[in-house]
Amino acid sequence: MSFEINCKLIQSLPVQTGEGQRGPWVKQTFIAETIETYPKKIAFIAFNEPVEQLKTIHPGTTMKINFRVESREYNTRWYTDIRAVSISPLMASAPSESAPSNNGYAAPAPMTADPMAGSMGGGNDVDDLPF
Repeated sequence: MSFEINCKLIQSLPVQTGEGQRGPWVKQTFIAETIETYPKKIAFIAFNEPVEQLKTIHPGTTMKINFRVESREYNTRWYTDIRAVSISPLMASAPSESAPSNNGYAAPAPMTADPMAGSMGGGNDVDDLPF
């Protein structure tokens, strides 16, 4: 199962390389921050191709990450990785730093200067209260 998230790149840690049974591999951990009212930092792991995709993205850039969550047991302890499957920068559609994110919810209607205006103000509005 694969998940998707839009977030902002905070930091890329050093690249690690090695040799396995299937040949050479490249691994890089990077930290991203969610775009919401209370942002959270997430450490992702990228292997091989996503490492190359990450090289084109600079800290502070908003990006879309497709990822999967994997857990494994080692010496009776469980370890969980969040592995990036693909990484791509988001262009103009990304929310700006000054505009707060609404997380997909509609913004409330603006309030009037007079709190008694509207149905309580005695205008021509229909009073639908039962009393």
